[in-house]
Amino acid sequence: MHNRRNLYIGVILCAMVLLAALVSFFWTPYNVTELNIAEKFKSPGMPYLLGTDHFGRDILSMLMVGARMSIAVALIAVGIGILFGVPLGLFAAARANTLVEEVIMRGNDLVFAFPALLIAIMITAVFGPGAVNAIIAIGIFNIPVFARLSRAAALSLWQRDFVLSARVSGKSGLRISVEHILPNLLNLLLVQGTIQFSLGVLAEAALSYVGLGAQPPVPSWGRMLAESQTFFSIASHVVIFPGLAIVLTVLGLNLLGDGLRDYFDPRLRQSSWNSTS
Repeated sequence: MHNRRNLYIGVILCAMVLLAALVSFFWTPYNVTELNIAEKFKSPGMPYLLGTDHFGRDILSMLMVGARMSIAVALIAVGIGILFGVPLGLFAAARANTLVEEVIMRGNDLVFAFPALLIAIMITAVFGPGAVNAIIAIGIFNIPVFARLSRAAALSLWQRDFVLSARVSGKSGLRISVEHILPNLLNLLLVQGTIQFSLGVLAEAALSYVGLGAQPPVPSWGRMLAESQTFFSIASHVVIFPGLAIVLTVLGLNLLGDGLRDYFDPRLRQSSWNSTS
């Protein structure tokens, strides 16, 4: 029952954030680029449900558009990690105990040693700050995560009887990896992708907080925190709501990943989901 509750709560929280992002494409209570100094630091209520910031911008509208940016950056970055990391991991597993595997995994270890923030600093030093560079930085950091996960899982699958039968039948390593190994990794990749998605949201907020993410006038949760932290003593809502948005989104994704992991694990599912019967 506990694991089922985690999954349901995670789905609800993620759906709320996704819905807010989708709605922001068509409607927001106020224009997020319009400044109205006369309305600055309005407390939550009517007509500003979550209040206004130091420029008189509606915080609810900015959170809705900021959700769009957080989801886009995290989703594309996770996609980059899967697109490049999974093939590398599968190839390394297919060439186990060879120089090829050693080169691939040591290269992944080298990339993994640099956090996304440091990679972003190096990229922005050359190309300048922006959402695209934030995506590249987080995506590069995700590649070794998925490569190591795919290799570890694939190595165990290469010892299974159905893979040995495929090898005896004359199938190439590439064909075995695509037809037999990869389908058995999809559940694992889905769970890990959810976890990396939550880390991507955090990383995007961190990069925006230090000025390396999306640039004005595009709203970003991290930059909202950075711009409003000095006003906490006079208008705490300008800090609380962006922080709460980040916390709830990351919490929802982690609960979703935890619930999916238990759902796809037959042993955990049998012990936890059937406990209510």
